[in-house]
Amino acid sequence: MDVLLVLLAALALGGLVFLPWMRRRQAAQQTRQGLAAAADPLAGYGFVPLEELDVRLPGPDPELDEALAEIRRTRDWRPAAELLKSTGDDWERRWQRVQTLAGAAAFELATGGTEQDGGLRTGGIWLRTWRSEAPKDPGGAQTHAQFLVVQALRDPGSEDFRMILEEARTVCQEAALLAPGSPIPYITELAVARGLGARPADYQELWSTIVQRAPHHMGAHLAALPYWSQKWHGSREEAEAFAGHAAASAPSGSLLPALPLFAVYEHLPEANMVRSLYQSAVVERAIEGAHFALREAPADHPMAPHVRHLLVWFLVRAERYAEAMEQLRLVDGHVGAVPWSYGPSPAAEYAAYRAQAIAGWEQLGGTSAGLPPEKP
Repeated sequence: MDVLLVLLAALALGGLVFLPWMRRRQAAQQTRQGLAAAADPLAGYGFVPLEELDVRLPGPDPELDEALAEIRRTRDWRPAAELLKSTGDDWERRWQRVQTLAGAAAFELATGGTEQDGGLRTGGIWLRTWRSEAPKDPGGAQTHAQFLVVQALRDPGSEDFRMILEEARTVCQEAALLAPGSPIPYITELAVARGLGARPADYQELWSTIVQRAPHHMGAHLAALPYWSQKWHGSREEAEAFAGHAAASAPSGSLLPALPLFAVYEHLPEANMVRSLYQSAVVERAIEGAHFALREAPADHPMAPHVRHLLVWFLVRAERYAEAMEQLRLVDGHVGAVPWSYGPSPAAEYAAYRAQAIAGWEQLGGTSAGLPPEKP
């Protein structure tokens, strides 16, 4: 009888631990097989090895990299404060840097950067020190608010979810007072309002506050889009209308014409492997809108890598491999973007699509020596 109980316990444990482990192992094997099948893409095409892909950022930002390295080395908040101070009112870049700094603090709190000291976890201590030593620094308040949002959305089903979001809202309000002209606290508050189930009228009022400060902010539009989607408080029609209006009213040089591609992605059916779906008129229009936006926007636009990463995903699914290769050569090395960041292993997910793009390119007769020209 004891033996039977032990066996049943082992089977139960296997269902909780072993099967998920096997799925991860199979996914890793599939990724390695895809990479190997792509005619040694790393050596032939100069792509970054899987283990060296940067999951923090969608594209290169040397100043942010330097600040993060200094924070890890010294546990000092001042490199982060100086970085945001130097960023000034470049709102697109500032929003991205605030998100990354907040994510770094949350990551330290949740993983190996933590230690136990009197019952308190010390990961991300530099952020708490920043807030206590420089309470009037708007960069610290903005990062703190976004940090709380990251913490809450990590486990939306937790008992503390609403409490953390309410705290985040309070810090957003504080950050707004410290920098009255900045849209950053209000962009962070979009996620707070979404998580707390704000009424459409209240959400629209919050959105209007952002539009007054940064009417064509790509990051703000990406942050607002989920509220109007079917997964949250809207519908496919509402999300597409929001994205379409933004794209149609975008000024020259804006990335907003790419927003409909993100709306399409938000509403793909669960079973979405059918090739014809990605060659449909709706998807083709969204892809062309993204191509147009990238051609018109400045090459160093902080949000351009986000668009390129999603384009890679759609182009591979649509078997438009030459175009996918054009985008890969411009973003390779960094994978901190949708759609990769939605999965448990962003680097492996990206590497698998990269391998598919290379394999498809070579089936068309392409080689590493004859890559598509470097263009958006």
